[in-house]
Amino acid sequence: MAEHNSHESHGHEQHGSLKSYVIGFILSVVLTIIPLVVVLNDMMGRTGTVAVVLVTAAFQFVVQLFFFMHIRETEKPRWNVMALIFGLLMMLTIVIGSIWIMLNNTVAH
Repeated sequence: MAEHNSHESHGHEQHGSLKSYVIGFILSVVLTIIPLVVVLNDMMGRTGTVAVVLVTAAFQFVVQLFFFMHIRETEKPRWNVMALIFGLLMMLTIVIGSIWIMLNNTVAH
C-alpha cells in the first residue's frame, strides 16, 4: 500500500498516461484522414481543400503539443514555450523566405 501512495505522489512527474496517448493518437489519425479523404475524392474546390488542409494541420499541431510533447505539464513551462516560439519563428522564416525566392525567381530571356 505504501508503494501505491508514493507512486501517486510522484504522478505529476510522469509525462502522460496511456489514456492521453491513445486519445492523442486517435485525434492524430482522424486529423490525418480528413484532409486525405477531401483531397483524394476531390470533394471541394482548390480554396476549400487548402483551407481544410491548413485547419486540420493547425489542429494536428495543437494535438501533438498537448498530447505528445506535454507542453503544459511542467510547473514552469516558460522554457518550453520560448523554445516553441523560437522554432515557429525559424520555420516561418524558412517557409516565407522559400516562397519569396520561388515567386521572384524569374529568368530573363
